[in-house]
Amino acid sequence: MNTRNPLTTLAAVTRRLHSNRTSRAGLPPGTLLDEAPDIPAHTRLIHYGEQGAIQEEADATLERFKNVCAITDSAVSWMHVQGQPDRAFLEELGMRFDVHPLALEDIQSREQRPKLDDYDEHLFVVLNVPRWQDDDVVLEQFSLLLGEGYVISIHDSPNDISQVVRERLARGRSRLREHGADYLMYALMDLVVDQAFPVLESFGENIEQLEANLIVEPRREMLNTIQTGKRTLIRMRRQLWPTREVISRLARDVHDEPLMDDGLRPYLGDLYDHTVQLMELMDTYRDVVSGLMDIYLSSVNNRLSDIMRTLTVISVVFIPLTFITGLYGMNFAAFVTNPWTQPLLRWKYGYPFVWFVMLMIVVGMLGFFKRRGWIMQKQ
Repeated sequence: MNTRNPLTTLAAVTRRLHSNRTSRAGLPPGTLLDEAPDIPAHTRLIHYGEQGAIQEEADATLERFKNVCAITDSAVSWMHVQGQPDRAFLEELGMRFDVHPLALEDIQSREQRPKLDDYDEHLFVVLNVPRWQDDDVVLEQFSLLLGEGYVISIHDSPNDISQVVRERLARGRSRLREHGADYLMYALMDLVVDQAFPVLESFGENIEQLEANLIVEPRREMLNTIQTGKRTLIRMRRQLWPTREVISRLARDVHDEPLMDDGLRPYLGDLYDHTVQLMELMDTYRDVVSGLMDIYLSSVNNRLSDIMRTLTVISVVFIPLTFITGLYGMNFAAFVTNPWTQPLLRWKYGYPFVWFVMLMIVVGMLGFFKRRGWIMQKQ
């Protein structure tokens, strides 16, 4: 976790959402904006079947992908778009594959919460990929379109996570090669959900280190880190909660979905268990982070108590010494005419004797404080 302002990331997300909604204010639903993407999109076409070699092409066009999808060989066609597609690409996607305008708008907005939309020609799923960036968690949109024999995935990030699935396809005898496009969509959803495990694992390590530092040496800047952790968990929860609902709906209604095979139910159930595990892990970390504030306040109070106890001991020790030195510094006139009025005033060993008495007082008081357990306690 970082030590920056905990509201920085939340404010940035809010500004993006506000800018996005403001730019679409008054426009009909499904309208695409003519905006230059921050991350140029690159496409990759994969065509595979249960037997034979995999056909893979980089920077393939939608026209080429449409022609590949038209091949009736019981194979699966997959186009992965890495980056942010522009308006022209999305308009062509809607024209060639009859994608609903609302789905195209959701793809372009890039700030959608996880959702599932069932259209006539395809199934549209939006998920979020959590990732560490600059000591903070960012959420990247991952959109999926499932059609008859094809899958289109769009990840608005420069970091390609789909390489893992392509490597599984290249192994020859894999479960991906034996099933249809619906299983490929499940595999991509499983890949996205699994991205949260290393993020939460890293978050947990940071929490443990912060907890240890709080006990040993609490510092004011740690409060900022605790607040940042709370904000991170809130964002993760807002992403995982609807993701669990999407998967639950798919697992429950898979037998009613013509684009998905009923045999996919056990796999979706297992994926649902993953989301439940993530939610439980996140709730655990949320409780730990909430307890870190109590640890900080307790550590600060203990340090303050130690400081006050030390200062009190020093003050109490010097009280009798101040009394003795003040008594011998009064310089009354009677002491000059009658030196025996003030004891030891004319004795040649009087000065070191007074120092010895004061030293014994200090040692005796410190010993008394130690026996009472007020100082030098074992932690």
